[in-house]
Amino acid sequence: PVGGLVYFAKNLENRAQTVTLLENSQSYSKIPLFLGVDEEGGTVVRVSANPDLRDTRFSSPQKLYAEGGLDRIRSDTEEKDALLLSLGINVNLAPVCDISSDPSSFIYPRTLGQDAETTSDYIRTVVGQMKSDGIGMVLKHFPGYGGSADTHTGQALDPRLLSDFEKNDLLPFEAGIDAGAQAVLVSHNIVACLDADYPASLSPAVHTLLRGRLGFDGVIMTDDLAMQAVTDFTGDENAAVLAVQAGNDLIISSDFVTQYHAVLDAVKNGTLRKNDIEQAAQRVILWKIQLGLISF
Repeated sequence: PVGGLVYFAKNLENRAQTVTLLENSQSYSKIPLFLGVDEEGGTVVRVSANPDLRDTRFSSPQKLYAEGGLDRIRSDTEEKDALLLSLGINVNLAPVCDISSDPSSFIYPRTLGQDAETTSDYIRTVVGQMKSDGIGMVLKHFPGYGGSADTHTGQALDPRLLSDFEKNDLLPFEAGIDAGAQAVLVSHNIVACLDADYPASLSPAVHTLLRGRLGFDGVIMTDDLAMQAVTDFTGDENAAVLAVQAGNDLIISSDFVTQYHAVLDAVKNGTLRKNDIEQAAQRVILWKIQLGLISF
């Protein structure tokens, strides 16, 4: 079965419908599912965008930080986790680790808008609270979005030096990993200093950095492989196979049927090793055990 499902605002009508929808989703799988949303706060909210689920949208990290620093961030995270868990959502695809001080950049509204040190403190705070609340978290968008263009609508090249990432972008991810983050989502940006040929989500070099240098042993997942940065690069069918070869444990795709069969066929014909699939599945199952979805 699939590892889980990601829901959007269009799927969630009101509390009764949402609870029933998620309960039904869980009942369809013999192995408990991740049921996730992107509830970052600010411009990206799937649940609190609906006034039938919350009176107001969750505020952006920038607004919260301005209101009351990390204490306000912590209390907001606690409230957010309680709402999501009450609906049956067990994973929030947050927090955003990206660093940006440029209001004109694509990623800026979703960031804390502070430097690497302050953003690292923010990530530690959020990860710690989410762990305490028992909800899954996902650090994104590795290895750091920077000033890149929107990968939903086309390819994006990040020309920065590795030293720039080491001094800035990697630090919040390191902070989150040290705080016990369970999953990391990899962007579709082409990060030239690591791999000038492949989007980060499809690049073995990017995943080697995450596993090796940063020592991350949890679940690595892609951003949606149906986003144009990937489809322009490789087409629909090859994307998931390349993603598994690169080192991803979970594949996110709104074109599930195509990607599922592409991976299955690649295992059958020897393009993908069964052992790699099993190792990925073990990481996924371990995360489900950590969240209490699977018990013995």
